[in-house]
Amino acid sequence: MLAKKSQYNVAVAGATGAVGRKMLEILAERNFPVANLKVLASARSVGQTLSFKGNPVTVEELNENSFGGVDIALFSAGAGVSRQFAPSAVKSGCIVIDNSSAFRMEPNIPLVVPEVNPEAIGSDPGIIANPNCSTIQMVVALKPIHDNFKIKRVVVSTYQSVSGSGQKAIEELQNQTKNLLDGKSSKPSVYPHQIAFNCLPHIDIFLENGYTKEEMKMVEETQKILGDASIQVSPTTVRVPVFYSHSESVNVETEKPMNAAEVKKILSGQSGIRVVDNPEKNEYPLAIDATDRDEVFVGRIRDDISCENAINFWVVSDNLRKGAALNAIQIAEYLIQR
Repeated sequence: MLAKKSQYNVAVAGATGAVGRKMLEILAERNFPVANLKVLASARSVGQTLSFKGNPVTVEELNENSFGGVDIALFSAGAGVSRQFAPSAVKSGCIVIDNSSAFRMEPNIPLVVPEVNPEAIGSDPGIIANPNCSTIQMVVALKPIHDNFKIKRVVVSTYQSVSGSGQKAIEELQNQTKNLLDGKSSKPSVYPHQIAFNCLPHIDIFLENGYTKEEMKMVEETQKILGDASIQVSPTTVRVPVFYSHSESVNVETEKPMNAAEVKKILSGQSGIRVVDNPEKNEYPLAIDATDRDEVFVGRIRDDISCENAINFWVVSDNLRKGAALNAIQIAEYLIQR
C-alpha cells in the first residue's frame, strides 16, 4: 500500500527513450507531486541531462540498487529490462508501473486502464502493468459499450504510427521520405520493408497461428482488462507512414440490441473520450489532431449494415501519451488519490 504523503519520490526507468521523456513531460504538465526525481537508463546514457520543470536532471545508471527510498517507479525501458529490475524495485518498497509487455498477462498482476478497470489494482500492488498502446485506446471506447450491451465480438484493424517502434523508426520514416522524394534509394533497417509511402501488415513477430504478437496482445489484453474471456477479438495490426498517433477501425457486435445513435450518446458522456462525428462537415478523428492530446477520439459511429446488434467506429489516440506515458501516470495519480 502506498503511504499517504504530500509528495512522492519518483523514478523513471528508461528515461532517455521516447516514452520515458514523455513521462517526464507529463509529470510536469499534470503537476504530479514529486518530492525527488530519479532518471534512470543504461550505462551508456549515464551523465546525460534531461529536463524536468525547466531544471536539469542527471541520468543515473539503472541497477538493482536504484530504488532505495523511491515510492513509485515508472518503467519504460522494454520487457527484458523490466523483468530484470522491476522485482528489485518492489523489494526496495516501491510500486512499479510497467509500460512493457513483461508482466501484462501474469494472472496475479493487474493490467490497468484507469477509465476502465482501476479496481483491478487491489489493495497492495507491487507491479501494475500498462497495457499495449493499441489495446488501451480500444478498450476505453469498448468499456461503456460492454457495460450497456455486453460485447460478443470485436473485429479491429489498426493503423499504427512509427513512433510505436521508437526513435529509430521515426528517423527511418523521415530519412526514407526525404530520400525517395529526392530520387534516392533508401534501405530499411528498423522494418523489414520500406515504410515511407507504404503500409506493413506486420507488427512484432509472427506466431504459429498466423497472427502477429501485437495482434494476440489485443486479444488477450482486451479480455483481461474487460474481465470477460468470452469476448471474441479478431485483429489485424498494420504499421503506416504516420509519425504519431494510432488509428483503429473497430466493428463491435453485442448480445443486447443497440444502435449507433445510442452508442454515440453513451460515448459522448464518458471521461477520457471525445466524440468527433460530423461527417456532413468532414469532421472525424485524425491522427494529426490527436497528437499531443490526452483524449481518446471516437467518430464514424455507424450501424453495421451487414449484421444486427453491431456498429462500426473509428478511434484515434496519441500512442505515446494515452497509449503509454499518460496511462502510467494516471495509474500513479489513482494510487495517490486512493
